[in-house]
Amino acid sequence: MPLILFNKPFNVLCQFTPQEGRESLADFIATPGIYPAGRLDADSEGLMLLTDDGRLQHSIAHPDHKEAKTYLVQVDGDVDAAALGRLQAPLDLGDFVTKPCRAVKIAEPEWLWPRAPPIRVRLEKPTSWIAVTLQEGKNRQVRRMTAAVGYPTLRLVRSSIGPFSLATHPLMPGESVAVPAGALKKI
Repeated sequence: MPLILFNKPFNVLCQFTPQEGRESLADFIATPGIYPAGRLDADSEGLMLLTDDGRLQHSIAHPDHKEAKTYLVQVDGDVDAAALGRLQAPLDLGDFVTKPCRAVKIAEPEWLWPRAPPIRVRLEKPTSWIAVTLQEGKNRQVRRMTAAVGYPTLRLVRSSIGPFSLATHPLMPGESVAVPAGALKKI
């Protein structure tokens, strides 16, 4: 079975089990017997990988695998160099310390779709965008990291997982495409 790349829309649950009043993966993907390899919170958007191969799923999702994941993060405020430095260094979040990562300020991606509903806008306070690349991925980690350095996350879009990205596989929210599982060379 090929690997399925899916662009998860905002406010969609990262599960196939329906929940009353909420959209889930089952509303977008009809392929039987596949499961997500990793998760995104309902309020996060972007690239997910799904497969029917349990070993492959475990390899992709397991924290020891070290497959790089890049997140495009819109934050509240004009992020400064000091905050970026703190994001890149190990950061104590209370229940764990993050591993070093890459965090750079970027321009708002031109290719990015508008979010529905849009983020809240405060005219007196600017927003900025950061690209954060992690080798780990704990629950709500990126949101917790940006909040810890004083820049709460307003929008979070996972743009890449390992060799796959929304740049190389342009998908609009809710769209999916099958790719050969062999494209994941490390697994």
